Amino acid sequence: MYVAELDRPWRETPFLFQGFEIRSPADIEELKRFCEWVYVEIPETFAWPPPPAAPRRPAPVPTEAEQRVARDLLKIINQPRGAPVYADRCSLEQEMPAAHAHYLAARDALHGVMADVRAGRSIDGHGIGRAVGELAESIIRNPDALNCLTQLKRKDEYTALHSLRVCILALAFGRHLGLDRDMLHALGIGALLHDVGKLRVPDAILTKPGALDEQELALMRRHVPYGVEILERTPSIPRAAIEVARCHHERYDGSGYQEGLKGDQIGLFGMIGGIVDCYDAVTSDRPYREGMSSHMALKRMYEWRGREFHPALTEQFIQCMGIYPIGSVVELNTGEVGVVVAMNRVRRLKPRVALVLDGNCRPYAEARTVDLLQRKGADGQSCDIDRVLEPGSYGIDPVRYLPIPDLPRAAPA
Repeated sequence: MYVAELDRPWRETPFLFQGFEIRSPADIEELKRFCEWVYVEIPETFAWPPPPAAPRRPAPVPTEAEQRVARDLLKIINQPRGAPVYADRCSLEQEMPAAHAHYLAARDALHGVMADVRAGRSIDGHGIGRAVGELAESIIRNPDALNCLTQLKRKDEYTALHSLRVCILALAFGRHLGLDRDMLHALGIGALLHDVGKLRVPDAILTKPGALDEQELALMRRHVPYGVEILERTPSIPRAAIEVARCHHERYDGSGYQEGLKGDQIGLFGMIGGIVDCYDAVTSDRPYREGMSSHMALKRMYEWRGREFHPALTEQFIQCMGIYPIGSVVELNTGEVGVVVAMNRVRRLKPRVALVLDGNCRPYAEARTVDLLQRKGADGQSCDIDRVLEPGSYGIDPVRYLPIPDLPRAAPA
């Protein structure tokens, strides 16, 4: 049998994969240690009853501080905005084929950069510029397609995919801020190459599962001047792009590195780089900890504003992402559970959601995407998101429900 879903989040178990084949009685015994029941895939020709309802966990009672942060986030999301500089030109589904192609091209270009740096060769700055230009145009047409692709996270490609995700997030944030094309282009190049200096840091430090000691931390922090040096020697890299690499670890209160800059000394590109780099890092699994949900990351970053990040820029980033970012697992007021697949840039609390479980927590035969702005509950009331669930809740892998084509693995750099 093939175990497709568990009665608890996969992260609460030692199983390494989202789904696996039972090969021995020992596998069953291991399952019994952690689960009361599981879903298995069986041939369609078999007759089988509908699966039991998944146990619904009560929502945790938020503390007073958590309630205050939630209210503040709602105020930020509901703030009126002027007319956006960039309006969506097409739907998510229409943009996805082009976004997919540009994502693969940028990934390949980045792997080429990694190979060149390791071999001591010069970076192909023009090739990187072309790849970022295509990403920027896709973001301008509709940012949701590439934002869906940022949900692809493979531990074996963390360095490259982290840089690519940071580039996409930076471009989406720059679009939200209304930056012109030249600024978007420079910002994207800087974001894609912000960690290029890590290629000179020993892998044992980059992948260490525990805390770094003082000497290791000092070596890790050297990736910033290493990266600046590499980029300054690369023709066609805009000076503004280098500021992303130079300043993405500086912090608003002066507690960052390398230069201990504070406030507006960091510069716009450095502050944007710091925000998007932190967001992707804390939402990604690392050897030393699991990533948090996007919703929780935004709450934490809001709490860190004024210390880690520029307060107004942090609020703009929350507006850009929405408090229910793409890929969030959410529970509706109908009791249904689904995955956020696309934003509503006018009514940010009403995204499009792929419904996975019905109101009794039974899987739908086929997930269907609904627009919460248009959908009504059985009682005719509006359909709203009640709460955001932790990643892996009910064994749901959000990537399965996003309109993402199958991606081939990159060749090793």
